[in-house]
Amino acid sequence: MTHIIADISISLDGYVTGPDPGPGNGLGTGGEALHTWAFSDDPEERRMVRETTARTGAVVLGRRLFDLVDGPGGWDDTVGYGAAEVGRPPFVVVTSAPPESVRLTGLDWTFVTTGLPDAVAVARERAATASAHAGADPDVVLMGGGALIGSALDAGLVDVLSLHLAPVVLGSGTPLFTAGVPRALVQRGAHPTPNATHLLYELR
Repeated sequence: MTHIIADISISLDGYVTGPDPGPGNGLGTGGEALHTWAFSDDPEERRMVRETTARTGAVVLGRRLFDLVDGPGGWDDTVGYGAAEVGRPPFVVVTSAPPESVRLTGLDWTFVTTGLPDAVAVARERAATASAHAGADPDVVLMGGGALIGSALDAGLVDVLSLHLAPVVLGSGTPLFTAGVPRALVQRGAHPTPNATHLLYELR
C-alpha cells in the first residue's frame, strides 16, 4: 500500500530552515546543520538515506523549493534527491504557474496548478505506475518546504510524518508547526544516529 509520507529535517526548536532563507541561502543561516545526517559517512545514516530514496515512488514539493533545487546552486550530478543518492523518482511541483524553463531537464517534472490535494493525487498515480513496474508499493514523499508540509498536515493529506530531529537550535527561521489543525499522532519509531534522531509518527 502506498503511503503519503511527510519527510523533513527539523531543529530542536521546531524550524526547518535557519533565518533568512532565500536564493543562494536556501536553508537559511545555519540551516545546513539540519541535513548533516543526510550527507554523513556514518553507515547507518547512509543506509537510511539509501533505503528511503529507493522506496520513493514520487515526490511532491512546493514552487519555492523547486526554484532552489533547479537554480544555479541547486541539485547536480552529485547532490540531488536523497543527497548523494541523487534519486530520480517523478517530481510533482505545486505552483500557481509552471516555470518558463527548467534547468534539470533530465528529471521527470510535473507542474500542478490546481492545488496541493490534486498534486498529491497526481503523485499517488505516478507512484502506482512505479509500483506496477517494480512489483512493490513505493511511497509518495512530501519533501517540503515547511509551508507545504504544514498545509498537507492541516488538510489531512498525510499518512506518516517522518522527522529528522537535528541537535541544533536555530533561534528563528521557517517553523514547521504554526497555528493549525490539532492532530493526534501515534509514535511508530524513534531511532538515534550520530547526527539526528529519526522520529516516525502515524497520523490518525
